[in-house]
Amino acid sequence: MPSLKKGPLIGRENNNEWLNMNSISSDPVYTDEYIKSILSDVKTIAMVGASSNWNRPSFFAMKYLLAKGYKVIPINPVAAGKKILGQLVYAKLEEMPIIVDMVDIFRKPEDAGNVTDEAIKHGASVVWMQLGVVNEEAAGKAKSAGLRVVMNRCPKIEFSRLFGELSWHGFNSKTISSKRREVGKASSIASVQGSSNPPKPKPTGFETRAIHSGAAPDPTTGARSTPIFQTTAYVFDDTDHAASLFNLQTFGNIYSRLSNPTTSVLEERIASLEDGRGTTCTASGHSAQLLALLPIMGPGKKLIASNKLYGGSITQFGKTFKKFNWDCLFIDMDDTKALREAAADKNVRALFAESLANPGGVITDIVSLKEIASEFGVPLIIDNTMATPYLCQPIEHGADIVVHSTTKFLSGHGNAMGGAIVDAGTFNWAQNQNFPSLSEPEEAYHGINFYESFGDLAYTTYGHAVGLRDLGPTMAPMNAYLTIMGIETLALRMERHVKNATSVANFLENHPKVSWVSYAGLKSSKYYDLGKKYMPKGAGSVFTFGLKGGYDAGRKSVERCELFSHLANIGDTRSLILHPASTTHRQLTDEQRIAAGAGDDVIRVSIGLETEYDIIADLNYALV
Repeated sequence: MPSLKKGPLIGRENNNEWLNMNSISSDPVYTDEYIKSILSDVKTIAMVGASSNWNRPSFFAMKYLLAKGYKVIPINPVAAGKKILGQLVYAKLEEMPIIVDMVDIFRKPEDAGNVTDEAIKHGASVVWMQLGVVNEEAAGKAKSAGLRVVMNRCPKIEFSRLFGELSWHGFNSKTISSKRREVGKASSIASVQGSSNPPKPKPTGFETRAIHSGAAPDPTTGARSTPIFQTTAYVFDDTDHAASLFNLQTFGNIYSRLSNPTTSVLEERIASLEDGRGTTCTASGHSAQLLALLPIMGPGKKLIASNKLYGGSITQFGKTFKKFNWDCLFIDMDDTKALREAAADKNVRALFAESLANPGGVITDIVSLKEIASEFGVPLIIDNTMATPYLCQPIEHGADIVVHSTTKFLSGHGNAMGGAIVDAGTFNWAQNQNFPSLSEPEEAYHGINFYESFGDLAYTTYGHAVGLRDLGPTMAPMNAYLTIMGIETLALRMERHVKNATSVANFLENHPKVSWVSYAGLKSSKYYDLGKKYMPKGAGSVFTFGLKGGYDAGRKSVERCELFSHLANIGDTRSLILHPASTTHRQLTDEQRIAAGAGDDVIRVSIGLETEYDIIADLNYALV
């Protein structure tokens, strides 16, 4: 269905009134250098559509920009002659006593044309259109007149992203540097405009991002390794600073239940690797699933999930979530007809699947699911735990949200619990009335509308400001630190995991006591072609196989292993083995177990990093 964006409500005191912004085209793309040059050169700003209401986006932006040293003049004919944040309000640009550098437009897209005409006549050098505001005709006119133009962006957000503040909520700043991060002030930013130096290279490689993203040297000490900030709370500069933080008007730390500098590094790193807009880290994979759904679901609403999920997820979705009056429909995602029929229910709010299913090794056709999700206007959530962003990029294929149990491969050493929710930043939460937590005034924050205030940062901001604040499944800083260290070697580990798993799967496929092997890396797998499409670097290292002796043979084989560890985890450096029917999927019905790939004869293995020969020898001894 067509995307219908609704932009900021400007200069209005009624929080329930929306401005319809259906004329938005595709999202404009600007280089960081271009944005930075504007924010560096500009000293004076006219904010057209400024509001005196403290919970309006324009008020947020104005207060922030004033704090950064910009002179901001509010323009609003309704409030002319009054003051906003101590600044005299003018009715029109032409009435201002000075010529400003930039005109910041908080108005409907169709109104941006007239404002742009006034900005050109006024003599401004930059026209900046806020989140939700795109007017191609006006932009073309401004460019022809020699002005620089930005559309569908917020200078507050861009400033904080480019000058070291946006990481508070784990946003993807897309900046990598071995220099200390400095919190910017407009007066202290050196202009990059007109520089004769060649442009700096922009590191983009996966391995580079796995080591560097989010982890600039500590600004105070210069420490190169990410410090562990083992603190509960953070000192405020003054009462106004404290109020701004609690009002979400500025970025910073309040209490470690909401954000922590160590955890923020991990959040930005995961967002970078998944190519998402931002990440919220949690205490576990299950709490990540809860917080992922919190702003989407509501009483009486439905979630459609694959019937081939980790057993714990099936129980959480099918049993525990019923306590919230959330209903989950488990569907075979290969059956697109049944899926489409289920998605047609007006109460459905999301589709959920695993990129690589645990334990069955099923590969999800993400593109196909995205088509159905878009048809019915709901987000597609993909659990990428088993594949990791090294093997699979769900957002690249259309996923709107990605979740992880960081406990598994991201940490990689079986020593740190955690979860993560990554927002692609592409879903339009205001396209209909189905997602009020994000697109309507939030009572928990005095009527702030997250989507109009934060744009593509809304979902992640909500995850911290409401999800972590009110439900409290916060990741411990030590666990964040250990996971950061684990991710630095993720690419190397996954290569070895895949190599070993492929050898073990081939061995088992030819073993006389094995009836079948479910591994997408084998040509015999029905998911082999999908594996090549979505996971060209390999089909992971967790898979299942069936023993001819059934339930009893499975239990005996697990107990005979000497090298393999018998425990309920995956993604460790060590090889792990489990009989799901008697452990992880024990709480499910026989029908559910079989659908999830956890029948009586099933053995699940997570192939580690040991010597390939030793892994195979241990399995050969254990199989009975």
